[in-house]
Amino acid sequence: MSRRTLPVPLAAAVTATAVTLTGCGGTARSSTTTPLVDHGTVRIAGSSETPSFNPYSAFGASQARFGYDSLVNVTPDGAVVSGLASSWQATTTTATFTLRPGITCSDGTPLTASAVARALAYAGDPANQLAGAQTVLPNVPFTASADDRAGTVSATTAAPFPFLTRTLGLLPIVCPAGLDRPQSLDRATQGTGPYVLTRYTPGGPYEFTVREGYHWGPAGADTAQPGLPARIVLSVVPQASTAANLLLTGGIDIASVNGPDRARLTGHGLAAADVATVVGLTFFNQRPGRPLADPALRRALVSALDRQGLANVAVGGTGRPATDFGAPGAVCHADLADANLPAQDAVEALRAAGWTRVGDGPLTKDGHPLRLRLITSPDIGPTLPSVAELMARTWTALGADVTQVTEGLPALVNAMYQTGDFDIVVGSTPGFALPVGFIPFFSGPTPAQGLNFAGVANPEYDAMVAQALHEADTTGCDTWNRASAALLRSADALPIADGRNTVYGHRTTFATTFGGQLVPTSIRLHQ
Repeated sequence: MSRRTLPVPLAAAVTATAVTLTGCGGTARSSTTTPLVDHGTVRIAGSSETPSFNPYSAFGASQARFGYDSLVNVTPDGAVVSGLASSWQATTTTATFTLRPGITCSDGTPLTASAVARALAYAGDPANQLAGAQTVLPNVPFTASADDRAGTVSATTAAPFPFLTRTLGLLPIVCPAGLDRPQSLDRATQGTGPYVLTRYTPGGPYEFTVREGYHWGPAGADTAQPGLPARIVLSVVPQASTAANLLLTGGIDIASVNGPDRARLTGHGLAAADVATVVGLTFFNQRPGRPLADPALRRALVSALDRQGLANVAVGGTGRPATDFGAPGAVCHADLADANLPAQDAVEALRAAGWTRVGDGPLTKDGHPLRLRLITSPDIGPTLPSVAELMARTWTALGADVTQVTEGLPALVNAMYQTGDFDIVVGSTPGFALPVGFIPFFSGPTPAQGLNFAGVANPEYDAMVAQALHEADTTGCDTWNRASAALLRSADALPIADGRNTVYGHRTTFATTFGGQLVPTSIRLHQ
């Protein structure tokens, strides 16, 4: 079996909605002290509908944890703990997992090592074009095998990959009944998870019912705990303001809220788990024929920006300039930006790069004015148009002709992956839990052959990545950070601000993983 990188709907580098299966998160803080409610119903609000609950699709991956388990799990503090597997070991080319005994699928059939190997092989087969699985699995070819007598599942990669436990081990495992009829997975679950999808309504709500006898969750979590809800109802609430209102009135129990609406929820005794994000992750189009293919121009334009001012706009007055491409809590996250971003006199740097300006006229080189197309979308962050506007004003003051375009999400994706008609794109993301997630966006082919939509070509980054891929798990963090530093020095991309969303709970407590994904077995309902 071989794998190749397949384009996913909206680069995870900009929205990263499907990569919340890995990494670190937090436990919700709450003033709730009321008694627990057994066999109750918890109502959760999502911002968009789920047209498919297939955990390997681009849409179903975010809800996979309710109906599906993985071989291992990651705790809120980033530690790897048991899941379907009771033990595991990995190098940069092999991984072996030993299954717990007594695991059953939702249809009652026992889970075997062969069934797990089959799921890994199916999810990783490029012919199946499974965008959700792609965001979890290694981006190198691998083969999977099983020993049912020993209860072990093994995988071998064709090239070194350092995070096999945190990728192969975190794939939601679909049981054989689901693999036999993949189309059924859109509106039914066929996994070993703590809940089963029992009602699907187009556009929502969606209802999950707890499984009795489940005892193989994260670190051995089970469904017999007091306060664990018997039913989970997922409703679609597109507006953060509406979600905030429903939390305050008890119309819903759990919702993620960002922006100014978070202020209204303070002091009401709600549980709160913060989700780190990078607001304003900015890419510069370096494809041939675009002006920002010139690294000297990119560095000069980045030097001109007021990073603190941009961070204040991005977050709302008290912003902190971002320190890395991924959010705090990601594996290998470090404070890299200040020491590596270009810091020079922008006017002098432009002059040295051959750009001239007469009086208040346009900035020109070889008789051609500097024209830049700056695009963003409020659909992925309400403050992003204001961030882009401040950038545009700064560069206009230097003499650039900046066209600022605010797009809907489909148009933004089209510009990034189809037309390539942009010079700067400003997005927002929690980033990737693992540094390997950024590789296809900072290297390799451009669309449609790859995901490198900005056409980044940085030999130093490529060399550091090649070295880091041979260093197992977090032992290579220093090398990964040197790779990221090379991107910052070349102004290949610019993270604007470290921000946060918050997952709130009314009458509930819970834990989240990186990106705000709920841990189903952690949810507790109170009176």
